[in-house]
Amino acid sequence: RYEQREDFAVVIQPFFRNTLVPLDITSWPDMSFFAADCFHFSVRGYAEMAMALWNNMLEPVGEKQTYNNFTHDRSKLRCPNPEKPFLSTRRNSGFGNSDLNLEKTESSVPYWAVIVTAVAGVLVGSL
Repeated sequence: RYEQREDFAVVIQPFFRNTLVPLDITSWPDMSFFAADCFHFSVRGYAEMAMALWNNMLEPVGEKQTYNNFTHDRSKLRCPNPEKPFLSTRRNSGFGNSDLNLEKTESSVPYWAVIVTAVAGVLVGSL
């Protein structure tokens, strides 16, 4: 949808795609990365994810890291390249003239199906 726009871009940041749960020295999950509910991240976990997201945004499309190594090392935080001091998008990564024609693609899901699903979800959730 935004392929031809020069003022806006949507880019998938895959830093979490192949990430494994960090382990401690006893080979158990390192709980210092997780909050008390064992589902959400702790401050340390969010810091690691923020660094991985920042680094991903600076990497060119097609060369983005798909994992996070949980080293808790601030030196892995990257700075923008002086030659390309911007966030990487498909267009500025060299994919701007791709053969994909996304201008006139239609959604595979009709808009009314989303509304019906949302209303049904609210009703089921309230029951």
